[in-house]
Amino acid sequence: MITSPNPLRVLILGAGSGIAQATARLYAAEGATVGLAGRNVERLAVIAADLKARGAAATESFDVDFTATDAAATLAGMVAKLGGLDHVILAYGVLGDQALADRDEAAAMAIIDVNFRSAAAWTLAVANLLERQGKGSLVVLGSVAGDRGRRSNYVYGAAKAGLAVLVQGISHRFRGVGPRAVIVKPGPTDTAMTAGMAKGGPMWVTPEAVAAVVRKAADSGGPVVYAPGRWWLIMAIIRNIPASIFNKMNF
Repeated sequence: MITSPNPLRVLILGAGSGIAQATARLYAAEGATVGLAGRNVERLAVIAADLKARGAAATESFDVDFTATDAAATLAGMVAKLGGLDHVILAYGVLGDQALADRDEAAAMAIIDVNFRSAAAWTLAVANLLERQGKGSLVVLGSVAGDRGRRSNYVYGAAKAGLAVLVQGISHRFRGVGPRAVIVKPGPTDTAMTAGMAKGGPMWVTPEAVAAVVRKAADSGGPVVYAPGRWWLIMAIIRNIPASIFNKMNF
């Protein structure tokens, strides 16, 4: 157990993702204590060593299958190991294969299971913890895909839309109580999740650019934050395109 109460104590759920790693490096540079949760313990060990070299006060790694674990009970064990909790970043998810999901119900449900059912369970568990302690920040990674259904990724987008409403509701619940909850919606980001996509151009950003938004959102802003901020305007336009026009578009 880590005993020093002074460094900021951060738990990252889905610590192996590109955005999560970039965010963890920002916390490490601040001298935070960083908890890393994910399924690939060997990868987490490498990330932890890197964070220690970058200035993290301490690290703890947690081997967790988020879809198969009792979120509340597992979270309690993590908090005990970290000696408390100030910030939680929920960063895991899968894009899935929309074409497969179109014809295979199990594939569609698998996308929803990870991106909504499991993420919702962990989000609610964290919310209850933060409410009990009367402080702390929860930042959940959503997606601009949740703002309007598109043929290319609407199952993923539907799950992210549900998650966004959940976090917005928690933020409302927290008003005047002490903790904070924020949904961060990145646009296209160059990570392992988007491997295989044609990348490049002004719409794509790096994990580091999104991480800077996530880190800031843990301190202020919300309950909905776009990463980068220009996606607020882009999605406002896309949401308001009439269906008669939108459904003829190929994107």
